[in-house]
Formats: sequence, structure tokens, C-alpha cells
Amino acid sequence: MARRKRRPEEPAEELSVHELIDGPTMDLTAARNALAARAGGEPADELPTLATEATQDLSALANDRTQDLSALAGDRTRDLSGAAAALGADPTAATLTAPERTTPEGRVRVDLPRLPAAGALYRRALLGALPGLGGRRGADVPEVELGVAGVTVDRAHLADYDRVCGFRLADRLPGTYLHVLGFPLSLRLMTAAEFPIPLTGVVHVANRITVHRPVEAGETVNFRTYAENLRPHERGRQLDVVLVGSVDGEEVWRGVSTYLGRERRAGGPRRAPGDRPAPPAASAHWRVTPRVGTDYARVSGDHNPIHTSKLGARLFGFPRPIAHGMWSKARCLAALESRLPEAYTVDVAFKLPVPLPSTLAFSATATGADWDFALHSAQDGRPHLVGTVAGEGGGPG
Repeated sequence: MARRKRRPEEPAEELSVHELIDGPTMDLTAARNALAARAGGEPADELPTLATEATQDLSALANDRTQDLSALAGDRTRDLSGAAAALGADPTAATLTAPERTTPEGRVRVDLPRLPAAGALYRRALLGALPGLGGRRGADVPEVELGVAGVTVDRAHLADYDRVCGFRLADRLPGTYLHVLGFPLSLRLMTAAEFPIPLTGVVHVANRITVHRPVEAGETVNFRTYAENLRPHERGRQLDVVLVGSVDGEEVWRGVSTYLGRERRAGGPRRAPGDRPAPPAASAHWRVTPRVGTDYARVSGDHNPIHTSKLGARLFGFPRPIAHGMWSKARCLAALESRLPEAYTVDVAFKLPVPLPSTLAFSATATGADWDFALHSAQDGRPHLVGTVAGEGGGPG
């Protein structure tokens, strides 16, 4: 049967579950060359497609992909090519922090030559979830910090993001935009084999963003990312992934995303059930269509099928696709855009998923110069998101 051609308006990175499973998994040239080098052979100039390469050993590639990052963190003297290969980077282009190759916090620093491609990383995560290819998960967060320098803003992409999330078109970056810009770097960390929580099925439960000063579209940003604070939760384990944006050596933006890995044997204390409080009075109602999932996937690079595919959502226990949590946060921030100070912290907790389609009730209350805001279901008042905005220095720590 002939393969259906992609229509011009379909984004190239928007993947169905079928394509995620059966499509090309990643550019495996670097992995194959690493295997050849360890075996004493010559690196291949190019890698034919998996469909035509009869001698390609997929399990070996999966084993190469599952390089133990904890060993990288523990061995401060290993050479640069080994560190880069463990992270799937070009070993000739990545560099380690000199002279000790560690950060002040003791993490091994690896600088990548460019931002990774998010689509390939999602395919890698799904490949790792298949039986026999996943490898062993780490007992703690990897003591590795990834960095990338010289990231610039595509103004057309910024305008597209503004439209999808409801921001005004401007050169000043929305507070949530740098999360999207640097997200592929964090995603690369989260798809490492030794990352303690598998990406497939992970739940984004909270996000804190601190804007130290406004960032303009013409500025060049350096990013670094690391994970910390692995801890038990009543439904599994959760941890924080930190993403930091700097301009000319000055930290201008920081994001902390809290992710929950659901596990059958949960280790945290269970909360006592209680009555749900009545939602606050709504100041606006928003109709959210399924297109929100696909549009935000296109501008964010987050193509998790629970947001874009009915089948993908059902595979992870959702009756229909759900909105991205960071779209919900961005949409709330856009509603408060004209009231935000120059520097602030916006902290949200994601409650129940937003099914697509649905109608949301947005509420916001000022407390001095700060704001409390929330999203609830307009039908039954179920909470989807609660958050605060506070001027830097007086808000959430």
C-alpha cells in the first residue's frame, strides 16, 4: 500500500503513534560509529535506512544508547569523546567545562554544539520503552549538566507561538517562551538511559518560571539544564528539571519543571481526601478545541501523542487528547500580560488534565502587586491549574 503523502500544511514533526513506532527512530550514524570504534573497526561514512541495512544490530544500538551516565559523573578523568558519545552528541564538537570538567555543584558539564531535535528524542524515548530495549534506570538523577550556547530566536516562530498562546505580537519574549526555546536540551537529559523516570507516561505536575529581566527577540541566549531533588510521591516518584537561560553571562531566566513518574509501588505519604472547594468566580471563558494540542505541539516541539492523538491518549489512560500543561500556563499568563511587572516569578500547579475539547473558566485576583489565578472546568468546576504571579524578590522561592 502506498504511503500517504504529508499535506503541505501538516507539520513535519507532528507524529502519529504509528509513525512513532514504525518510523525512523533517529540519526544513528554517531551511535554506529561509536560501536565501530569500540570494536576496532572503521566508522561508517553514512548509515543506510533500517529497512535496507540487513547487518544493523538494533539491540547493540540500544545498548549504546543506554550508556551509564552515572559512570560519566563518577569518572572525572575520562576523555571528551566518551562523554559526548554517552550523550549522543558529536564527540568532536562537544566540550567539557575546564579545567575540572565539573560545575561548582559537582555535576559533569557537557556542552552540545546545537540544540537537539525534539522529534528524534521522542522517537528515542518510545524505542526505549519497548520490551528489551529500555535498559536499566538510574537510582538517582544523573550528575550531569548539559549546555548549549548561541541560541537565537526565530521571529516567525515567536509570532506563531504568540498566536497559539494568546500573547500580543511583540519582540519582547513572553515569560514562557524560553521554556519552549530551551526545552529540547532538557528533553535530551530526560531521554538519557540513566534518567530515573522514563519519559513515556511522565506527568508534568508543576512549573515555576522566574523572569529576572525582560528578554528581547534580538538577544542570543545560552542554556544549561540539570535534574535534582528526586523524591517519593504518593503515586510514584517526582523530580525537578531545571533550565537556565543566560545572556552575556547574566542569568535572565530560570524554569523549574516538576515531573511525576507514576509507579505501582508508591513511596510517598497519601493525602487525606477532602471536599473540593468551590471555584472562584470566572473572569473569562475559553473554548479549547483539539487543534490546541496539535498547534502547541508544532510551536513547542512537544509531540507527546497524549496531546495530539486519540489513540496515543488512550494508550496512556486518557479517554481523549489533553492540552499541554505549558499551553495552559502560557494562556493564563497571556491573559495577565499587561499587568505583569518587569521581573517576576510565576508558579503553577497542574491539577486535572484539560480534555480536548472543553470549555475553561479563567479567574484572577489581585493581591497588591501580585496575582492569584486558576483554570477550572466551566461545566463542573473541576480544577485544572492554580497559580501565582509575584514580583521578583517577594514571590515563591
